[in-house]
Amino acid sequence: MIRVLLVDDQPLIRSGFRALLDLEDDIEVVAEAGDGQEGLALARELLPDVALVDIRMPVVDGIETTRRIAADPVLAGVHVVILTNYGLDEYVFEALRAGAAGFLVKDIVPEDLLHSVRVAARGDALLAPSITRRLINRYVAQPLDPGPRTGLEELTNREREAVALVAHGLSNDQIADRMVISPMTAKTHINRAMTKLHARDRAQLVVLAYESGLVTPRHA
Repeated sequence: MIRVLLVDDQPLIRSGFRALLDLEDDIEVVAEAGDGQEGLALARELLPDVALVDIRMPVVDGIETTRRIAADPVLAGVHVVILTNYGLDEYVFEALRAGAAGFLVKDIVPEDLLHSVRVAARGDALLAPSITRRLINRYVAQPLDPGPRTGLEELTNREREAVALVAHGLSNDQIADRMVISPMTAKTHINRAMTKLHARDRAQLVVLAYESGLVTPRHA
């Protein structure tokens, strides 16, 4: 059973998502919160698999909520998915940097919402290649100050190659084709790189690849 926490200051949004999710045999909404502070308390109490978190809320917003969840070892198994009305804006980008597994626009069709919750619960990448490329474009358009990163030197050559291909927006199957390996081996390289770089997910790998200088943005 996938246990979901809803964190949004709009009761109508929460009730709509709950009604949809609770119809599924393998998904259960365990609690709702109206702001990030309440959401954090419930996350620590209930340890959900997935937290759907609105990016703009009173008291504690979605970015700070994500940052605190990512920094808390007790909540290592909680996968944050950001909810937004605006698509991939600067706030979403900051949330991805803070540790969110991905994001959903609130007008998402029901089938995509259910799929995204299941993907996030598995710990798999929630960002499709097209979204990864948009993330890259956002980084190129408004680059953040790069900081020193540790762990990059621990990557093997193959792991570096896999991370670079992730940063260019390739899927696991495409990475496997490019590296002439099996998709399972490609996934293993990516997972090991995530562990060494302390990245929670694919989104953070993309950011780390650019901030560390492993990959240089290619201006069209």
